[in-house]
Amino acid sequence: MSQRIAGVNLWAAAIAAAFLISGTAAGQSAKVKSASKPWAVPRTPDGQPDLQGVWTNATITPLERPAELAGKEFLTEAEARDFEKSAFAQINSERRDGGPEVDVGRSYNEFWRDRGTKVVANRRTSLITDPPDGKIPPLTPAAQKIQADARAYQRLHPADGPEDRNLWERCLTRGVPMIPGPYNNDFQIIQAPGYVVIFHEMIHEARIVPLDGRPHVEKEIREWTGDPRGHWEGDTLVVESTNFSEKSNFRGSSAGLNLVERFTRTGPDTILYQFRVDDPSTFTKPWSAEMPMTTLDSPIYEYACNEGNYAMLGLLGGARADEKKKGAK
Repeated sequence: MSQRIAGVNLWAAAIAAAFLISGTAAGQSAKVKSASKPWAVPRTPDGQPDLQGVWTNATITPLERPAELAGKEFLTEAEARDFEKSAFAQINSERRDGGPEVDVGRSYNEFWRDRGTKVVANRRTSLITDPPDGKIPPLTPAAQKIQADARAYQRLHPADGPEDRNLWERCLTRGVPMIPGPYNNDFQIIQAPGYVVIFHEMIHEARIVPLDGRPHVEKEIREWTGDPRGHWEGDTLVVESTNFSEKSNFRGSSAGLNLVERFTRTGPDTILYQFRVDDPSTFTKPWSAEMPMTTLDSPIYEYACNEGNYAMLGLLGGARADEKKKGAK
């Protein structure tokens, strides 16, 4: 996908260069005048900021600040280029330095991925903006015990049935907030009077966000990506989600997670995406992150991942084979 977009950009640059070389002085003057015109947030027919389109948040900037960059909030241009090279070298799935099992665990080669290869535009060293150290706050003692118990259970029951596997493998949800991954980092935003729909490329799920001020659903109703409610603060769409399933488990979060996301159109090709995680039973304090989303001149293609597909049969079958192999020793 990135190669296709790069090709389009090169073609556009060539056309623009030809225009500047062959254009008349009047044409050049008009172009300068147009370029000086300030950009204004586009509006939908009902007057709301227009966020519609296909967007990607792919970046190589990590969620948390790496230990080697402790105390450094921003990179210089030269440091950013060096970081991009070294970071990609570490995550490149075409490396062959870990043996057969590690190689299989890397799953796809880079042709099938669409990961980000560049740091965010402001060259932050982490997507997390608060706390200032760029790290997820420590877990509470209660959350630490829950996670320790979950790991102990997983060691004894790694794949007794589908329920023992994570929600990604089961093709149920990628979850929220929208954090970049190695592929499928695209989102489509659709607006209609009273609603915004955020469609995720990964696992083809759509979040329907009402904007009419209705209350959240009853506390007994729990959803994979929470129960979203939206409103506008100036030109920023604010989406607050509650009523998460305890199985959603974002970074160890509980069913009491309160997630606030903010979408602000900052240019013709960019949206600033920000989120705040507040879950007092899991994290010792709230934390926040931000990243740009850039427009894509491409549709979102089908992500054919559905619960109960044949990959799960293969995974559970492999687990049974491992059990027999261990029992034979």
